[in-house]
Amino acid sequence: MNQNLPYKCCLIFIFYLLGSSVANAQTYALQGRVIDSETGNYLDGVNVTLRGTPFGKTSVAGGNFKINDLPADHYTLSLTIEGYNRYEQQVHLKKDLDLGDIHLIRVGAEGTVSALQKTIRSDNVIRLINERPNFLGGNMVYGIPPEPKKVEGDNYLDRKWNTASILLYRDQQMLEGFRVRYNITSNMFELMEPENNLVSILPGLRVQNIVWVDSTYRVPRYFVNGMDFLEDGSPISGFFEVLVEGEMPLMRRTLAVFKESTYNTALMVGERNDKILKRDHYYYLSEKNIIEIPRKRKKFFLIFGDKAQEMEAFASSNLLNIKDPKAIFQLFTYYNSKFPDFRPIINQLIDSSD
Repeated sequence: MNQNLPYKCCLIFIFYLLGSSVANAQTYALQGRVIDSETGNYLDGVNVTLRGTPFGKTSVAGGNFKINDLPADHYTLSLTIEGYNRYEQQVHLKKDLDLGDIHLIRVGAEGTVSALQKTIRSDNVIRLINERPNFLGGNMVYGIPPEPKKVEGDNYLDRKWNTASILLYRDQQMLEGFRVRYNITSNMFELMEPENNLVSILPGLRVQNIVWVDSTYRVPRYFVNGMDFLEDGSPISGFFEVLVEGEMPLMRRTLAVFKESTYNTALMVGERNDKILKRDHYYYLSEKNIIEIPRKRKKFFLIFGDKAQEMEAFASSNLLNIKDPKAIFQLFTYYNSKFPDFRPIINQLIDSSD
């Protein structure tokens, strides 16, 4: 009797199970439609790929794409087409999935600025160097390629996800239960669905206001769309955080500023990487006009009208420096508390970004 027969039978059974498993492996389809964020026109010819895999399609027939026979897995969906900013989204595929409308932002479109464009160009250079390390040749004397330039920082007001309530302009529809992040530069909200963690994009121009619970301080933060206000007679693109409500509201706007590298290759001195820096600007509201807070002490107190002397005395007695945002917050809270029905939104000024 062959003593190896049980062993061989066991192997045959294992191979049979593996073959059955592969044959019966479930696959799914991923589809969506690509749209120009400004015009609403459908975009054909967009390269749709799942990074790190051989799967991909091109959008056709009204911006539509569909990738079939995908195993259940986590993927990074990437959309590219000349003249538009790259779009990427994390996808957890465990059933047939329709992503709906995906909006691409045209390079240089209204709502974007050079900071975003430069960041994306830098990211593309980095990706090119990483994927083709000999592309630039490196340091030909020593045979050591130079470290690629990077972009430090990001365009998010807060890169953490915060639970939010969102009021849309259209039909005053309210969205609840989403976790959100706001991209300052592109004026776009990223929404993560509570159950499946899928991320979708919501243009800021559709949002009237939003309240999110800060994940660090556990306090609500209230943002309003600048399109509802006027600066020098024109509506404003982007969102303002309401810090103090009342007779004269105090508001803050955070901008992302791109700072290019100062590195000198020959001398090997300076800052090697590009940086994205956050800058806060403070405003007060007069009817529908939003006006930046004066930086000079005399002009600052004049905005309080007939209470200017009283406000200046309060600042002096409490040693408040108007160049300090916390002092500005304290002064506006004190001023608005003198009027009926005043209720503070927050009790202390918190950082605009993490």
